Amino acid sequence: MKQEVVLVNELDEAIGRMEKMEAHQKALLHRAFSVFIFNSQNEMLLQQRAFSKYHSGGLWSNACCSHPFPEEEVMTGACRRLQEEMGFTTELKKAFTFTYKAVFDNGLTEYEFDHVFMGIYDGPLLLNAEEVHDYKFLSVQQVEKELKENASAYTAWFHIAFPKLQLWLQHQLNN
Repeated sequence: MKQEVVLVNELDEAIGRMEKMEAHQKALLHRAFSVFIFNSQNEMLLQQRAFSKYHSGGLWSNACCSHPFPEEEVMTGACRRLQEEMGFTTELKKAFTFTYKAVFDNGLTEYEFDHVFMGIYDGPLLLNAEEVHDYKFLSVQQVEKELKENASAYTAWFHIAFPKLQLWLQHQLNN
């Protein structure tokens, strides 16, 4: 089944839809989401993407990320993909948005208006082997250290989103 993505302008206003791979081949801005999950010990859930993924296979990233269906609310899509990839649901809170562009060696480009969601979860995980190879929980400080010492093991968007997440978390603590 071919999945379509929502093409958007810089204000996240829908301007069309396109098959996902075509949008990535043409480097067109489209709507996406990233989900960050923490456990009650304030450790971040990281997933290692399945090695068979069309890009960034085997790299570590946030709990899940994907694209909402054209007629789907972004939050609904984020909850759906969290269940599909990691095998659980939890309440999510919208944190912030950002736009990024990452070009990959295989000719694809991620050019996304990314909606970031946060959640807390301590229960079991049921990984979808087609999406996720492995997972781990690390403290924010451990993630920061990992990104410096082992940068190539992490996805391009995680390198961009993680510092923004740190700023958002700090802002939440100060308010």
